[in-house]
Amino acid sequence: MIHVCSLRLLAEEVARLGASHVVTLINEDTMPTTPRIILPENHLQLGMNDISEPVEGLTPPDENHIENLLAFVSNWDQSAPMVIHCWAGISRSTAAGYVALCLINPDIDEHHIAVSLRKASHTATPNRRIVAIADRLLARDGRMVAAIETIGSGSMVGEGIPFSMPAKF
Repeated sequence: MIHVCSLRLLAEEVARLGASHVVTLINEDTMPTTPRIILPENHLQLGMNDISEPVEGLTPPDENHIENLLAFVSNWDQSAPMVIHCWAGISRSTAAGYVALCLINPDIDEHHIAVSLRKASHTATPNRRIVAIADRLLARDGRMVAAIETIGSGSMVGEGIPFSMPAKF
């Protein structure tokens, strides 16, 4: 299972789910410590800002971030949940969840995964830069980006509602 939440709910959700792995996508200056029940090597920390285009003084998601995400997800044995979070649980984390699901399910249509994401979360608004980089690295020929565009932006909220999706479709 892949579970998405905000930073505020991270420790609570990791404990409640008995998660074994965590992915953090957050600004370097707000990087949290690893939750107590997570082994340090099972916590991927990706320092980035939630932007889709480069902005001076901010760190956009880049190819190195996404390569690290793909490698981390590839090494996850799926025996316990993976929690993916960002500051609000709306953009970076939902994009990373979508990317993880596309990686784990290479033969499942990207649109099907995107629609499943929207059904699981009305607040998800995946970061398009993260999706576009992953689309290229996974050789999905623009299908991941197109699928996310079809589901559109989620409901405007200050913090996303936590949600889970099965890792395998």
